[in-house]
Amino acid sequence: MIRGPVDSGDPDRLYTVTGGRTPGRDSAFDLVTIVVGVGEPVRGMQSEYVRILRLCRYPVAVVELSARLGLPVGVVKVLLGDLLAAGRITARHPRTQVRGRGEEPALPPPDTLKKVLRALQNL
Repeated sequence: MIRGPVDSGDPDRLYTVTGGRTPGRDSAFDLVTIVVGVGEPVRGMQSEYVRILRLCRYPVAVVELSARLGLPVGVVKVLLGDLLAAGRITARHPRTQVRGRGEEPALPPPDTLKKVLRALQNL
């Protein structure tokens, strides 16, 4: 079998790393979720968890973790779910600021976004 450019890793290894699990629809993570490690890795911890915790000493997005680890995003989401359940990381979506109870997340006013766009274009 000839491996194509999409085949970036040994599927058996990835299956073993995740225990055959895939991220569910109710996953707490998307590509821009910001993750921060809580504490240091502990002895006997799976190597992928150790690498994630070391990379998460400072806030980092899920997509960036995936790139730095060289693992597919789905695999990283499964591993992050384990760490979140164990209380080893915190995670938040960048749009978590809300105006009031039950309302949609607050976005900056359109005028502010236009000013930012103009400033970026002027760079």
